[in-house]
Amino acid sequence: MAAEEAAEASLARLSPERRQPGREDDDENLEGGGETAALNGVVVSGKVKRNNLDVKVTESELETEEKGTEEESTRESDSNILDVSSGYPREKHISIQRHLADLEKLADLKEGEFTMAVSQNTDLHVTDEKKPCPLCPEEKFKACYSHKLHRHLQNLHWKVSVEFEGYRMCICHLPCRPVKPNLIGDQTFSKMGAHYHCIICSATITRRTDMIGHINRHVNKGETESRFITVPAPKSSHEVLKESATDVQVLPNYSTPQKTDSYFNPKMKLNRQLIFCALAVLAEERKPIECLDAFGATGIMGLQWAKHLRSSVKVTINDCNENSVTMIHENCHLNKMKVKLNTKEDDNDEAMRDGEENTDTIEVTKMDANVIMHLRSFDFIHLDPFGTSVNYLDSAFRNVRNLGIVSLTSTDISSLYAKAQHVALRHYGCNIVRTEYYKELAARIVIAAVTRAAARCNKGIEVLLAVALEHFVLVVVRVLRGPSPADDSAKKIRYLIHCQWCEERIFQKEGNMVEENPYQQLPCDCHGSMPGKTAVVLGPLWSGALFNTGFLRRMLFEAVQYGLDEAQPLLKTLVCEAECTTLKHFSTHSPYDENKQGKRKSDEVIRNAGKRQKSENSAEHPAFYYNIHRHSIKGMNMPKLNKFLNYLSEAGYRVSRTHFDPMGVRTNAPLAQFKTILMKYSTPTYAGGQAEGPVHLTEDVQAGEQVQAAADCKAEDDEFLEDDKSGVAVAMFTKDYPTHCAAD
Repeated sequence: MAAEEAAEASLARLSPERRQPGREDDDENLEGGGETAALNGVVVSGKVKRNNLDVKVTESELETEEKGTEEESTRESDSNILDVSSGYPREKHISIQRHLADLEKLADLKEGEFTMAVSQNTDLHVTDEKKPCPLCPEEKFKACYSHKLHRHLQNLHWKVSVEFEGYRMCICHLPCRPVKPNLIGDQTFSKMGAHYHCIICSATITRRTDMIGHINRHVNKGETESRFITVPAPKSSHEVLKESATDVQVLPNYSTPQKTDSYFNPKMKLNRQLIFCALAVLAEERKPIECLDAFGATGIMGLQWAKHLRSSVKVTINDCNENSVTMIHENCHLNKMKVKLNTKEDDNDEAMRDGEENTDTIEVTKMDANVIMHLRSFDFIHLDPFGTSVNYLDSAFRNVRNLGIVSLTSTDISSLYAKAQHVALRHYGCNIVRTEYYKELAARIVIAAVTRAAARCNKGIEVLLAVALEHFVLVVVRVLRGPSPADDSAKKIRYLIHCQWCEERIFQKEGNMVEENPYQQLPCDCHGSMPGKTAVVLGPLWSGALFNTGFLRRMLFEAVQYGLDEAQPLLKTLVCEAECTTLKHFSTHSPYDENKQGKRKSDEVIRNAGKRQKSENSAEHPAFYYNIHRHSIKGMNMPKLNKFLNYLSEAGYRVSRTHFDPMGVRTNAPLAQFKTILMKYSTPTYAGGQAEGPVHLTEDVQAGEQVQAAADCKAEDDEFLEDDKSGVAVAMFTKDYPTHCAAD
């Protein structure tokens, strides 16, 4: 009796739709009884013991007797979780469809049945039978008529779907996700949550936002090829970009370092051109030189070095990421370069394709940047990590050769530009505040960190170039071996006293003695006229020169030779800034005239390099600059910037513009004299009571002044070109004025 009751109870648990009419009598006449259950489309055969006889109901007999269960079992079998370990391509999950009609077909809804019934105004209860939802278990959503099922599929599953390449990943309520071991019996279905099935990797994600982020991560990694038959895979997710006659393949979102392994920023083209010019100047001094791009990413910088300088350099591109190393290999083949896989095995060079004439070889390594700089020596090292580069300075100066060059690009501008002052204190050990000269302050902070790192290795530095623009801070230094250059460089690290009222600034005097009143060092008298503390101590900072005039002139010559148009205007501005002269007094001569008499040996070049460096160093430019808008007088019209430079020059002061600030003026004039001259040549904004004439001129007069100013500038350029005989200025001034030094 217990066995009969168990069999009847098991049959009663089946849904009435799954049992055809007339089967009740047949079930009562079964001698042994049977238990069937349909779960996820799998029909489980049961065995009931009655009268000491075992009667087995097979799956094939049930399929012939119950035809209604066949379609449902086929439909629900697709809702099982996909086996990731199985080979693909394979069938997609039923929750991934292109159209809502495809989802309705899974519920045995005839296409257009719902719209036809609505248009004919017929009763859906009469024209249709109850159908279950293909994406919900029966315990969650019971079988219903077509109109209700249509609303359910549209509102619950289709509207909250995630779209990818024409497919919709609808939300699924089937028991696809693994069940916790402490859940048994009927508690399993109540604990099952909604989820999505990934069309690419068949993973199950609970939240819609997480699913969107999961798909975006696949796209950023270039994984857009689906594991399913129905989704066509794209041919290639790589995009080929060209810069300076060099082709590179990049991944999607290549300009976002957090989203891709091979980072490529087109905005850093100017930075790459400046570094190339510095390397070209070093290659003229001695050849061949070993250069290292410690953070290769796509390998664009090392490829440009090898493609243009050829046999003068031996390029090594390093990256610690496996995907980036693979991308560098592909880009080397794209530019017809040989790739040296291992430095210890000379036979591991990859063979070139037939017909390729370029025999340049690039060595590609996969290791940490600190490791490769500890193991090997280089003549030129470039550091361009994501963020600060202080973690790699000790390794860079450990094995760099004498009179070699170390260039580093710092992109942590939030800390260097005083937006995150606590980060600057943590990384650089420097106290800073936001000032009008914050960009030059950032460059001096980086150079101070470089100086301390070089001094720990008994090396000194000579600053060749310091550039601070919107996206980066670039510093290029030459390495001078020995404790004496190290001591001389370390002495140039000082603290800066900055007045917060008038923004006057001055470096502290050398010496260890404590002064009774540090405010006396400031030229201003704000401390005596203002209450409280008016000045702050910033630093430690680099107090020496930021530019080497001779090196910049040779960089400009190389930029003209290789046609680097974007770097030429900035280099002209840097030369004027290093000499503290205006553009009309800018003069050029061929920087390699001394090498035209005869070819000297490389040893002699290295031996005489120090003498040439001393001759190249002219009088140091004034430290820092003033912003003309910051010190303008309220209610007064300032003079034009170029005219104001002439006024300062006529007063006997050195003056130039600066690349740090388009409205900045670098001068050795004190701030009080700066304001006096600015006040003298400023005019009131109102027209009444002016002795010098009205400020608001008519349009004809203004047009006449503009024409006259343009004629004056043209005459100055003609005079300069007649005086210059080197030919370099002709190539430079055939182009327009740079934006940094353009006349207002």
